[in-house]
Amino acid sequence: MAISKPELACVYASLILADDDIDVTGEKIQTILKAANVEVEPYWPGLFAKALENANVKDLITNIGSAVGAVPAAGAAAAAPAAEAKEEKKEEKKEEESEEEDDDMGFGLFE
Repeated sequence: MAISKPELACVYASLILADDDIDVTGEKIQTILKAANVEVEPYWPGLFAKALENANVKDLITNIGSAVGAVPAAGAAAAAPAAEAKEEKKEEKKEEESEEEDDDMGFGLFE
């Protein structure tokens, strides 16, 4: 999924504001976009400002590496019981197949 030019322009404007420790508002994003001669639909700056209203952009950027590393570890821990359950099912299936193989030969121990 590709990001559109208006989205990208608003992202960069938001990062510039956050880097200068300026509150991210729709008006300030629009001011930066006008200074850069970038035209976007009027709703984009307000949309980004609303999305970042209660977020600390600097924390989001600096903590992204730790959040990415935590997700696979949690996913692996959750996947371990599922893998064990699959192995048990395979073992049960193998046992059933071996019993069926005896029946397929036409004779068994108790026949």
